[in-house]
This record gives sequence, structure tokens and C-alpha cells, in this order.
Amino acid sequence: MRETRWAQVWLATGLLWFLLAIAFAPTNKIYQQGLVAFLWLPTLFLAWSARARLAELWQAQRLLCLAVLALGAWALLTLLWTQDPDPSRGAKRALYVIVFLLFFPVLANARPERVIRVMQWGGLGLALTAVLAAIKFYLIDDNLWTARLVGLGQLAHPILGGYVLGLAAVWLAHWIPQERWKQAVWVVALAFLCGFVVLSQSRGAALALLLTFVSMPIWSRDRHSRLIAVGALTMAMFAFWLLEPLVMARGASFRPQILMASLDMIAQHPWRGLGLGSAYSVFTEGHEFDHAHNLFTHITIELGLPGLLLWCVVWFAVLREAWRARDTVYGRGIIGIWMFSFLAMQFDAASISGSPRAEWFISWLPVGLASVLVWTQAKFKACDKIPRST
Repeated sequence: MRETRWAQVWLATGLLWFLLAIAFAPTNKIYQQGLVAFLWLPTLFLAWSARARLAELWQAQRLLCLAVLALGAWALLTLLWTQDPDPSRGAKRALYVIVFLLFFPVLANARPERVIRVMQWGGLGLALTAVLAAIKFYLIDDNLWTARLVGLGQLAHPILGGYVLGLAAVWLAHWIPQERWKQAVWVVALAFLCGFVVLSQSRGAALALLLTFVSMPIWSRDRHSRLIAVGALTMAMFAFWLLEPLVMARGASFRPQILMASLDMIAQHPWRGLGLGSAYSVFTEGHEFDHAHNLFTHITIELGLPGLLLWCVVWFAVLREAWRARDTVYGRGIIGIWMFSFLAMQFDAASISGSPRAEWFISWLPVGLASVLVWTQAKFKACDKIPRST
């Protein structure tokens, strides 16, 4: 693919729009229109010139690519029996997902550091939204500090905001800038993001963030990962002491009951599911919930056991590729993103087929970022072949 400055700017703008406009865009419609202009169109326009890179991706990550295509094909097949009154919506959104995943190898163009740089700026931007959200929520709207903090724009929900900003904290914790002054900004941004997760009182996001940080020394065997793990444990104990009455008062939020009711729904349509895009409700103990509050059970309700199997192949193929590249900065970052997302999707996420939204940060974003691991591993292997001087 021939490098041009305007193509780089166009693609980088697309990723930044996806990461930041979800909080800053005035409406969801504008957010979706911006994605069309800055992400879908440049991907389609530049995909042919990037065909050599896409071929490299196909050769190196055959299992992941086949699993994604098979999942998409099965999802489209379920439109034959879906309860969605407009099946064409599901087909359009499946196409959106494919173009979104193609976007990352086109953006990287065999340079993973380009993706890291954009993600770093996106993380700083999300840290700014955390500050602005706190100012608006506590000072302008005059809410009590015990109230659950919500984000801006499409993140105006404590759980969704906690997941997105918690994930940003994870990638910032792994992808640290080299310059000293930038590292100081990085520390402040990381503190803002973690503070938002705590104040949102989203237990799923907080637990996912804590366990990811504590686990970092397993794949990032360096001093800074150990410091983050110790700092996370210390702050978790302090936050629990401060907010324990508020957090424990909500109990388990019906999660065990929702899980059992979801399993009963799966048992009614185990193989075919309800079909892609089918709306459903989970009823338990006199309460109605609009989704399964768990991505794996949600997928099974919609797409049946074949859909669940294919999603598991996609998801664990991402981990396999990231683990192979764990000796690189990019690979370690993807492992952290995968770990946080895997934990977070156990508690509340329930969308892989909807239009781009907050849930995409912990479902399709890790898959897209993993496609760039092809060139991270290639460069690492090339470096290993360089003779060391004695």
C-alpha cells in the first residue's frame, strides 16, 4: 500500500472518532455519521491498495479470519428465522463489523506503533472526558458524591462509561510514552480514568480493572507492571473501605437469577437461537431485563450454540495471537485489553450485532486490534535473526 499523508490522517481520524466521539458527539446519529465518513469510507476506498497487507493477515491469522467469516455467515443465516421485523438491519450491521475489522490492518500498514500512538491520544482524550463528566455531574448538576458518576454523550450510563474508560486505563497502562513529560501526563490521565471507574460504582468494570492490573506481571514481567499491580491492590482496598456501604447495598443485582433465566431461554432454542437482532426480555422474580447481562449467554440466545462456539473460537484466537507476541509492547497491550474485556463481558455487555456503541469497545475493538499483531510478530522474529555483537 502506497503511503500518503492524507490517507494516514483520514484513517487516524477514523480511529480517534470511534474512541472519542462516543463521548463528545452531540447525538448518536452524528456519531454514526462520523464513523461512515472517517472510518467506513476510507477503509473501503483504501482496501484495494492495502490488499497485500490483507493477504499477509489472511496467511498469518487464518484461524481468526475463518472464524470471523464463519460467525458472520451463521449470523446472516439466522436472519431467515429472526424475530427482527427488519432483517436487512442485521445484514447491514454484519457488513459494518467486517469493514470495522478490515480498518485496523489498513490503518497500521505493517506499523503497529502507528496504532499505539493513536490509541495513546485516544486514551488521553477519554481521560479528559472523565474530568469533564465529574465536573458536570458533581459541580454543575449538583449531585451528591455518593451518586453513581456517569460519562458524557453516549457514555451517560455508569456501567457503559465504566467499561469504556476502564478499558482506556488498561491500554494506557501498557502503552507508556518514552518522554518524561509525557509520562507525567500519562500518570495523571491514568488516575482520572481509574477514578471515574471507582466513582461510577460499576462493580463489573472495577473488578475487571483490578484483576487485569493485578495479573499484569504474568505477561509484562517488568518493574512498572509490578508497581501497577501493587498500586491497584492498595487503591482497591481504600475504595472498598470508602464505598463499601454503597456497593454492597445493591447486592448481586439479580445477576445469578438472570443467568439461570437466560439458560432456560437457551434451552428453548439451543441450536438456532432466536435469530440475529431479535429483541427479547429476561424475566426473573417479577423483574424484566432487556438483555442477558452476559455476552456469551446473549450470543447463545440470539445465535444458538453454533454462534457461541464460533464466537469462542474468535475470542480465544485473539488471545492466542496476543500471547504469541507477549514479548512485544503491542502484544502485551492486547493481552491486557483482552483480559479486561473478557472479565467485563461476564457482567453486563450484550451486543455484537448492534450499531457501533460502547459495547464494541470490549467486543470488536480487541478483535480489530489483534489483526495488527501479524506485523508485530514479524518484526519481533526479524529482530531475533539479527546476530548479537559479542
